[in-house]
Amino acid sequence: MQRVDVLRRIVADAGADAAVVTDLADVRWLCGFSGSNGLLVVTTDGATLVTDGRYRVQAAQEVGDAEVAIASGPLFKHVSELNLLAKAEHILFQHDALTVKAHRDLTAAAPSAEFIGRSRLLAEHRARKSPFEIDAIRRAQKITDTVFGELLSIIREGMTEAELSAEIVYRHLRLGAERMAFEPIVASGPNGALPHARPSARRLQRGDLVVLDFGCVIDGYASDMTRTISIGEPADQEATRVYDVVVEALLRSTAEARAGVEAVQLDAVARDVIGEAGYGEYFQHGLGHGVGLETHEWPRVSHNAESVIPEHSVVTLEPGVYLPGRFGVRVEDLVVVGQKGADVLTTSTKELIRV
Repeated sequence: MQRVDVLRRIVADAGADAAVVTDLADVRWLCGFSGSNGLLVVTTDGATLVTDGRYRVQAAQEVGDAEVAIASGPLFKHVSELNLLAKAEHILFQHDALTVKAHRDLTAAAPSAEFIGRSRLLAEHRARKSPFEIDAIRRAQKITDTVFGELLSIIREGMTEAELSAEIVYRHLRLGAERMAFEPIVASGPNGALPHARPSARRLQRGDLVVLDFGCVIDGYASDMTRTISIGEPADQEATRVYDVVVEALLRSTAEARAGVEAVQLDAVARDVIGEAGYGEYFQHGLGHGVGLETHEWPRVSHNAESVIPEHSVVTLEPGVYLPGRFGVRVEDLVVVGQKGADVLTTSTKELIRV
């Protein structure tokens, strides 16, 4: 079944006769367009990508299963000019991917229609990855694993977090990545206790634990990985124990990951390991998240997630412990979830490496 037909089925189930897709990741998943300005109008008998003149050639090359319309001004104004929604009485739209102004422009394009808002319109369909999508993620992760191996030979005492971040970006691009999936996290010593620390001018010091979190994009699909290393022997005597607890939480949750498991139950496996070791209050985020066209997408794997992990989804498993003012430890693998278990895409060692 073509992906646009998947959306038509959703539209029919909602009692609508058209849909306007404004989330760019959803637009790409539906028709292949990867530009930064576009929307897709899908009706019972047609589909039209509306974008601007900058993407005339790109859209002609990328878009399948839809006509391409080039707007000379605002996109929703062009939707109105082309009468793309003229016959629609009930229109499905993404109220979680639309600004207030864009919503006003949308309703102006079809003033007599009833609008039906939906969130996560295609999330569950996008979560079930095709073989092509899994292959792209696997190739992206291979580059990320290779970069981690290269870093181990250049990381040194006295290097700044920002310098190490620059090496991460350069080496990914040199190996063929389209771009980084997100700004790398390089968090040394006490900065490691900040789960989303930004690389700073702090210099790596002997005895530091260093949290490294990075990923890249291949064919539009992301990788994501975290490893924690030590500059020489850890200065904090508790560091090795915490590291072992985090890895154990990762291994146990990986062993339980399979299609049909509730996200909250999978999160609890790791959270119980960390809690039983006495560090429960220092595990401050969910166990993981889906990865695909976006680095963070559905399903969430968290203590408050209301979802079941579907077959062929790709998710991160990333337990962590963060001791304020001292250090942090996070170890993250990327896995494909199947009926019988998890296929781990991340190949880098989970042992504590000392450089």
